[in-house]
Amino acid sequence: MAAAAAVVEGEVRRDMWGQEYRTSSAECAAALDAYYAAFLSFGRGRVAAALRAAAADPTCALAAAHAAHAAAPRDPAGAAAFLAAAAGNLGNATEYERAVFGTLSAMVGEERNEEVALERHFELLKKFPRDILSLKRAQLICFYLGKPELSLKFVEQVLPENQDQNYIYGMLAFPLLELGKMDEAERAARKGLAINKNDVWAQHNLCHVFQQECRFREATEFMESCSPSWVACTSFLLTHNWWHVAVCYLEAESPLQKVLDVYDQNIMKELEKSDCEAAEVYLNALGLLLRLYVRGHVHHAKERLTTFLDALKEESIWHVEWLLDLLILWALSSTDELKSAHNMLESLKSRVSSMDKDRQQVMQKAIQLAEAVYEFGNGEHKKVFDILGPNFDALGYKMIGASDEQVDVFNEVWYTVLISAGETSNAIDVLGKQIRKREGAPFLWRLLAKAYSLDGRGSDALVASEKANALQAAYTF
Repeated sequence: MAAAAAVVEGEVRRDMWGQEYRTSSAECAAALDAYYAAFLSFGRGRVAAALRAAAADPTCALAAAHAAHAAAPRDPAGAAAFLAAAAGNLGNATEYERAVFGTLSAMVGEERNEEVALERHFELLKKFPRDILSLKRAQLICFYLGKPELSLKFVEQVLPENQDQNYIYGMLAFPLLELGKMDEAERAARKGLAINKNDVWAQHNLCHVFQQECRFREATEFMESCSPSWVACTSFLLTHNWWHVAVCYLEAESPLQKVLDVYDQNIMKELEKSDCEAAEVYLNALGLLLRLYVRGHVHHAKERLTTFLDALKEESIWHVEWLLDLLILWALSSTDELKSAHNMLESLKSRVSSMDKDRQQVMQKAIQLAEAVYEFGNGEHKKVFDILGPNFDALGYKMIGASDEQVDVFNEVWYTVLISAGETSNAIDVLGKQIRKREGAPFLWRLLAKAYSLDGRGSDALVASEKANALQAAYTF
């Protein structure tokens, strides 16, 4: 009788970091390990592994909670059922399982609240500092709220207990680079790669450093050498890492065909895979096409947009991510799909109006940027300037869930708008400040040359143009 009760309650096991949970199923335990590994390595099979764990032992609260989180983006009803199953099994759950349930219920439950979820993650990690899966989730929340300082605080809180861990240094590097601490970020990423050269997140973060510091050749050579390790990555990270390669070629003003080849062969080919997540590919594809568009490669951008424009009008992919919504809005408005673009803009406004007051206030900036992107696609540059004002800086719009490099394209939009709207003095001032941060970016010098020329400063324009040409020649690869 006692043996039977033990089976019902589940055997106490320890996960790969020593946290205790209950399951009587070896298959459930193996699937949870696979889920942990896939989640931290951005592996394609993480959702399937979480669902497999929950199916193998319906009485395991931990497995059900993870399944709820994994299912939530695509199957909210299924996520609710998993969360209810986890709640129903909390009576026999360990302290760790209850803590994980608390964090995940605040993320995907009916009363979801990101601030509460962060507080609960902070408490969980105080008790269970080896749980780097929960650390990764906390950092993702911080990213989508635009809180790199808090993300760094989370990782620093548990770093002493995890110095031997594969993934901790990549997780340290990202908030450091988001806070502009490039030397520290590079050291952290390299330390992670010394432990595991195939840590795709550490690779990605080192590329961020190279890109920000205009070390474009170093970035492309490094990332292309790492690319075989991306095969098993999610659609997002696989195409995002290739997006970084393409942007580095573009910023170095390499032959345009190199950029287009990465787009065609390494980003869009992902759509041919049976397990592809199309929205994740569109995010990176559109982010690259907008950069091409801003640099005057309008034909190439629009030509490639037409191949998946119908998919962008499908509301099923709207509101997956704010950044994707903004890019879709630009794509629709720039291709004269104004009805769909207007519907998207109104839908975003409605989405914000349903948020609590504090969140509404924060997201008003996202709506402002959405309105500007809509007008930019529509060719109304003066309206863009009127919406954004003279002191716009895209880095203040991180609440859309974007890295510095992802959000920087909106600064590039703004620079071109300043020039076309006749705000040449403002453009010269702003571009001068940006060049002091990234002196090695030829595009910035070309924009500065154009602004000088329009301002009647021909000799300054010539100097800026020669600087751009010298950089381009030095980067040729």
